[in-house]
Amino acid sequence: MFASCEVTDLTPQNALSEETGFETPQRIELAVLGMYNAAQSGFYAGGQVRGYPFGAAHIQQGDMRGEDMLNQALFYAITYESTYSPASANNVFMWNTLFALVNQANVIIQGVQGAESNGVLTEAEANAYEAEARFLRALSYHQLLIHFARPFGDNNGANPGLPIRDFAVTNASTVDVGIAVGRNTVAECYDFILSDLDFAEANAPVTRGGNNQVVRVTSGAAVALKTRVYQHLQDWASVITEANKLVPNMAPFTSPVGNYALQASPAGPFTNNFTTESIFSILNSDVDNPGVNGALAAMSGTPALGGRGLIRISPIAYNNPFWRADDLRRSLLLTQDGRSYYTTKFDDYAGRSDNAPIIRYAEVLLNLSEAIVRNTNSVDARALALLNAVRDRALASPTTQTYTAGDFANANALLDAILNERRIEFLGEGLRWSDIHRLALDPNFSTGGIPAKMSFGEAVFSTYNVNTNPNTLPKSIPAIPYSDFRFLWPIPADELANNPTLAQQQNPGY
Repeated sequence: MFASCEVTDLTPQNALSEETGFETPQRIELAVLGMYNAAQSGFYAGGQVRGYPFGAAHIQQGDMRGEDMLNQALFYAITYESTYSPASANNVFMWNTLFALVNQANVIIQGVQGAESNGVLTEAEANAYEAEARFLRALSYHQLLIHFARPFGDNNGANPGLPIRDFAVTNASTVDVGIAVGRNTVAECYDFILSDLDFAEANAPVTRGGNNQVVRVTSGAAVALKTRVYQHLQDWASVITEANKLVPNMAPFTSPVGNYALQASPAGPFTNNFTTESIFSILNSDVDNPGVNGALAAMSGTPALGGRGLIRISPIAYNNPFWRADDLRRSLLLTQDGRSYYTTKFDDYAGRSDNAPIIRYAEVLLNLSEAIVRNTNSVDARALALLNAVRDRALASPTTQTYTAGDFANANALLDAILNERRIEFLGEGLRWSDIHRLALDPNFSTGGIPAKMSFGEAVFSTYNVNTNPNTLPKSIPAIPYSDFRFLWPIPADELANNPTLAQQQNPGY
């Protein structure tokens, strides 16, 4: 449905016309499912499927831009070593498939609005479909912002963001209109994202039947994503407002919206793709997945069990003293083969059906915990309880190892624990770069840019030592300061060649 194309998807859609695609409820449902397929499968060079943008690639690229996972292969070296260019595949296809998804969402939005006008859909039905499209459009724009634009905190959002396109490119005239749209500011992009998510919250269903509760957009998913977006805006009061819709005041933390709750075990969200902890994920299946060259289990799984092991756990993460030696996530979610450590979060090596997590309830709890501490500048009891809710389930002895207020001298000490917990809890899920990006200018917790990393040759098995200071590890891949142009990805060369407006707006240095 609605075949996608390259270069910000400015070539008209021609697989199915707008008229035939939205003339019956059944065809509309298929068109919407096609939008999810664009989020999962996208496209890649040579007609391959490698999970761009959200079927797998957002996780792999998010990990490879950080320091906690280790690159083993030439395929990811461009991202890992920051040697990308306007023609390098990983960043090019992330841009192209994200904007293709934006256009697919715009086609759906215009199509269902027309179907409502024609009496094919009721207003509520049309709005519900539009909510799904606007959520995926918002998710796409946020992913683009963290790779191609400076964080909001730099110049208060006045730096160049992305071109905002809220119309479908379906014919020659809309191609011309699209080309005329230049880059909006970062702040304008965030306003657009939040408008989409507000609409999605108001119009998507609160619950869905069966597995669709996880793999199709719900009102709660929109709220959860807003907690992340406001976090990037450093709008802590709004993070709290949004998260409070999903999080009760006291434990046990079970959401009044969508019934979201943590699993008892930290492995729970990965032994089953469809739990109460998974707020929104992208569906992969044994008949529709990113393939052996893109699937999560193939890329990050151990060769001993059928993976390729191209992305491994770095000693930088494994050795960090903030990760307890007896933390259950070491035994439940890691494995080793005498050469390296690997995540076992994604372990369907044959069918490659592991869902790609977008946002979990654990993230909402930690987002809220961080926001409360920043907003109150205190060792707040509720913030501590939220942190402990995520951490305690992984402790060997929760009653004796849980954090207490006395463990923290001040608010910054508690913030440090929350940010460290994020690195442990979401290891291998692609969120590390998102945190590096938003914290780039933080006076206390910035990495200073892209952190120094270990090469695969340096990360021999003997370098994995629990509670060893990572600062003593060899790191031949140097840090890149925030001021360096390589902190941002370049706009693709094929985009610039076909779009004279953006040709004048390339990120500096490329």
